[in-house]
Amino acid sequence: MAQRNDAATAAPPPRDQAEAVLQVAERLHAMAPEWVVFFREVLGVDGIVRRTFRDAEALARFECSPHHARLREMLDDLRNRQRDRPAERETQRVVTVRMPRSLHETLKAEADQHRVSINTLCISKLLKILDENGRRDLAASAGRIE
Repeated sequence: MAQRNDAATAAPPPRDQAEAVLQVAERLHAMAPEWVVFFREVLGVDGIVRRTFRDAEALARFECSPHHARLREMLDDLRNRQRDRPAERETQRVVTVRMPRSLHETLKAEADQHRVSINTLCISKLLKILDENGRRDLAASAGRIE
């Protein structure tokens, strides 16, 4: 009977963990929170994804999964819904990025084309998933640093 209790309390396999994270995210998404709340609670530094997948390798594997792709779809959905309504404000931080004039002009043109501010465009680009190789490179770099 002790073995049964140990098995019940053991960490679930990664697929089960990914399913559990997805279920929590689906419940939160159904509540239609602001996108920033969803991001913070699910994908943020203290969100369920990073609490569940604590090491860089496990996180990188999860980020390549269909489960993570579904989280990104939910985030995009919430961002699209919110475009037409004002958001409650989370404390904001300012980051200054130095860039060549040509890059700034390109970003401005792209923002104008999409009829959004440069800030909105940059946030959208920052939230995009890194390609699979980029994630692996980051995971490998994190492994070398630790």
